[in-house]
Amino acid sequence: MVSLHRNNTVQIAALDARAEALGLKRGMGLADARAMHPSLDVVETDPAGEGRLLEALADWCDRYTPLVALDGADGLFLDVTGCTQLFGGEKPMLDTVLAQFSAQGFDVRAGLASTAGAAWAAARFRGRLAVAPGAERELLAPLPPQALRLEKPVCAGLDSVGLRSVDEIMAAPRAPLARRFGRELLIRLDQALGRVDEAVSPRLPVPALVVERQLAEPVVLTEDIERLVHMLATALKADLERRGEGARRMELSLFRVDGAVSRIAISTSLALRDPWKIRNLFRERLAAIVSDFDAGYGFDLARLAVFSTGPFDVRQSDLAGEAGAEEDDLALFADRVRARLGAGAVVQPVAVESHIPERAIALRPFAGKLLHGGGQRVPQPLLPERPVRLFGRPEPVEVPATELPEGPPMRFRWRRALHSVVRAEGPERIAPEWWRNGEEAPERDYYRVEDSEGRRYWLYRLGHHEAGKPPPRWFMHGLFA
Repeated sequence: MVSLHRNNTVQIAALDARAEALGLKRGMGLADARAMHPSLDVVETDPAGEGRLLEALADWCDRYTPLVALDGADGLFLDVTGCTQLFGGEKPMLDTVLAQFSAQGFDVRAGLASTAGAAWAAARFRGRLAVAPGAERELLAPLPPQALRLEKPVCAGLDSVGLRSVDEIMAAPRAPLARRFGRELLIRLDQALGRVDEAVSPRLPVPALVVERQLAEPVVLTEDIERLVHMLATALKADLERRGEGARRMELSLFRVDGAVSRIAISTSLALRDPWKIRNLFRERLAAIVSDFDAGYGFDLARLAVFSTGPFDVRQSDLAGEAGAEEDDLALFADRVRARLGAGAVVQPVAVESHIPERAIALRPFAGKLLHGGGQRVPQPLLPERPVRLFGRPEPVEVPATELPEGPPMRFRWRRALHSVVRAEGPERIAPEWWRNGEEAPERDYYRVEDSEGRRYWLYRLGHHEAGKPPPRWFMHGLFA
């Protein structure tokens, strides 16, 4: 028996069949239950642990349908439309699901019907029932109002006026019911009877394409899983060709015989169809998670789902068969590195609209081809010279003296080394963008300087010489070749 703290009292939250046989009920105070039966075995409820268990059961139910939703803290909704024929019909599918849960040690109640409301009522009040299409009214008629998934105050109000069954609610005039108890009562009734559609929101995204393979013998080895991926990708290729698309984001779901589910996802820079390329990407991903990958007693079901697709560029190759080979090889290399090391392992610089040098370039995930900033190319002679190496964060520099108050430094100390300046160019004034509201960063005066050993640096002065104010500061921002 499981206890729960509620309203400053300890109540019974759940109990087994033996406890029910003793006359105990959910919601009863634990003190009263112990007074009746002092030898009760009681454990305290663990909402977080129960939530994780329900999520794991929802993952496992994905083997029956991809449309699985959570129903409160103790139930699941499975939209099996179009899936029942895979199990021989509705009743055989219901028996299969219950048998699988029972084999794992769970005592469950299930209902199968044409509407979510009728299925909920069948599971909660009948225990195990497949309701024939059109028989929802017959199922609901003798049940209490709670079978319509109503709030407790509404059920209490219905009981106070003598409406103690769904049959009595259906026989009552609808307008007075709506005025007194709200439209929710009639909506729930119409949903259960199929008069109003009710959508079941799945907890996971619905894939665009799915292929799966049921295994007679569970697999454990990584090599066997890779062969499964190749077979599934081969089956998926025909569907992608029919749609004129390629896969961009895929997920491999491996269902373990003990109910656990492992999900392995990959993303691609270019749309893919080739089973060998897809297999190689999953090989890299499996190698990256090998320390956390637990096959247990093996997987008896494998599913490959495509969640994102893209146009597949069919190009005619040249006589050597190498049209676009360099770009494709670069994209595949980036995909394999990301599959092994993570999504942020391969990035590329992209021009950004900013005057500040360290903000003018941003790193973006590799997108399958080199990206270039928008706008027209500036003629090369008009571009100011920029250092080969630009520091992401400028480093402070000590400047003991300058030729003029606003001129370049004569000497500077950087990283504990003193440098004497023999040549200097500048200043080049760079100010923050005017469109950045609220930013009042001072202007920078940049200088290209060369020391006595021929090394060239990019320095800037922050601030100006003004009476009564701190002296300007100097920073090292880059190195020239």
